[in-house]
Formats: sequence, C-alpha cells, structure tokens
Amino acid sequence: MYITQDKLMKTLHVPNQHVSQCETPFDKIKLLLEAGAEAAIDQVNWEKDFPKLLPVTVRLAHDGERLYLYYQVTAEAVRAMNTEDFGSIWEDSCVEFFMQRDGEEVYRNFECNLLGALLAAHHETREKGTQLTTEVQSVIRQSSISHRYEDGRQLSDWTMYLEIPKQVMGFAVHESLAGQKIRANFYKCGDKTPEPHFISWSPIDLPKPNFHVPQFFGLLELE
Repeated sequence: MYITQDKLMKTLHVPNQHVSQCETPFDKIKLLLEAGAEAAIDQVNWEKDFPKLLPVTVRLAHDGERLYLYYQVTAEAVRAMNTEDFGSIWEDSCVEFFMQRDGEEVYRNFECNLLGALLAAHHETREKGTQLTTEVQSVIRQSSISHRYEDGRQLSDWTMYLEIPKQVMGFAVHESLAGQKIRANFYKCGDKTPEPHFISWSPIDLPKPNFHVPQFFGLLELE
C-alpha cells in the first residue's frame, strides 16, 4: 500500500527569469546559478541496499515558455555507455526529472545521462507509457565533465544543463508556465555504475527502488 506524502510534501518556488535573453548557454547557466531555485537531491531512500550518497543539486528557473534545469554532480565513479536517445539511460550516470501537471493522471519523465542522451515519455503507469520520440529533439542539453583521482580511483564532477519547452511537458501553445503548479521529483541514479545509487529530492517510502511514483512527488510553484 502506498503512503502519500501530502502532509510532508516538499515545495520549491521556481522564479521567472529572462533566461532566453542570455546570449550563450554559459550566460544562461550563470543566471541559473545566481537567481535560480536550488534543490538538493539528497534522499537515500533505500540505504540498506544502495547506501551511496553523492553531492547533487539542481537549479531551476523558467521564462513562461521553457523550464531550465542545471544539475551539478560531484565525485561520481561514472558510467557512460548509451550514446543514443531512448537507450538504457538509467544504467549510466544519469539525472532525471519527473513531472505531473496539476489535475492530470499521466506524468512525464525526462532521463538524461552525462553524454546528453535523453529518454522522455508520458506514462499512465511505470509499465504503460509512450515515448516522446519527436519532442525530445527540442530539448536542449549541454554537459561538462572533469576527472580527478582520489586514493587511486578516478572520480568525476559533471554537470547537465537542460531546456525543456512547455509543449514537451504537456502545456498548450497558448498556455504560460507562469503561475503553474507542477508535481515533480528530481533524481540521480546509475543502475550499472561502479556504485549503484538511487537518490531523490522528495523522499519515497517504498521497499524497493522505484521512481515512477507520482504520489511521492513534491510541488513546484512557478512564479
């Protein structure tokens, strides 16, 4: 039986910023770092089997037309095998954004590995979903990575910048993201990395790893 988190729901206020007016992706990232909302992806929900906790944050803003996300991952033993969209992205070093429009039953997932390979779909359940094969082409992705050694092990710090148009999230052309409330969760995973992990922003109260659980989503309030 699922336990809903309504009384304990995490809430994040997402500012409305003129991100699209920035000249370069680097300027956009700088604006997100200065003025975006920050969420720590720090919930280790299955500590007994998957105790690994990585320092991971995501910063967000929107401009009415697009949602902008900037993930920062620190000290991961990375895996990067999937080079094409809709591969087994979650097996690699991966960041994810799951969202559900207010009042909708379906939800959407966006899963991106450190190479920028993206999986996106809308779901009725975990098993019943439809890939957004055309829509992913409009999602902008840009990553960076740096490597270092600690105690003889190679670890990597990496980032992922995403721009998701409102239509890909299920909003109509005439709708604005401004004033919207979106149920959502942010994840960091890597099923086949050297240190498998399943970390979330909003906690999940289930016995085994499962991110396809809208009842445990938090709330994004878009300015």
